[in-house]
Amino acid sequence: MLKRGVPRIVDPEARRSAVVDALFRVVRRDGVEQASLRNVAEEAGLAIGSVRHYFDSHDELLVFALRELEDRVEVRMRAGAERIFAADSSAERRPLVEALLGELLPLDADRHDEAVIWLAFVTAARTRPSLRPSALRLHEGLRMVVGRILAGAARLGALPEGVAVDVETERLAALVDGLAVNAVLQPDRTTPEVMVAVLSRHLDDLAG
Repeated sequence: MLKRGVPRIVDPEARRSAVVDALFRVVRRDGVEQASLRNVAEEAGLAIGSVRHYFDSHDELLVFALRELEDRVEVRMRAGAERIFAADSSAERRPLVEALLGELLPLDADRHDEAVIWLAFVTAARTRPSLRPSALRLHEGLRMVVGRILAGAARLGALPEGVAVDVETERLAALVDGLAVNAVLQPDRTTPEVMVAVLSRHLDDLAG
């Protein structure tokens, strides 16, 4: 029990994480424009002064949150890519590739929430210059991972001869992006089963 007059010690990283999680909940439910410092503080159960201690403005909070989303996705993608490159055969790599790309699709409740937040942020980045660098890094990160996978497959002879890796990188990245957007906007039509089937068919076609 804390003694009277002794200030509570607050972990800054834990507090920032709690604020960002609250912001994500507001964005998922109400959109980016409603994620004001006051609304986020209320969602987090904090005084607005506590939030302002870490973030001076709504824009600063949004930039920090988008970078946090970017970091979370990058950690998962890097781990998945390492498993692919450590695999010994094409038969082992194929399900790992599908699983890695599936991390970017709303195949369950958590990934659906993440896709909703991602779409809200990248849409807002069109008119908010401060969000554009992180939104661009999210897009480029996907293309970099897809490009590495396809380039590796080409070196191992797992792709038909003459396949243009740069073009196929854009095509596969666009497919993943499109499935994610459709699943957010039309979840009854673009179900997890549909997304898995479309992705699997594309990978089959790509392998010839």
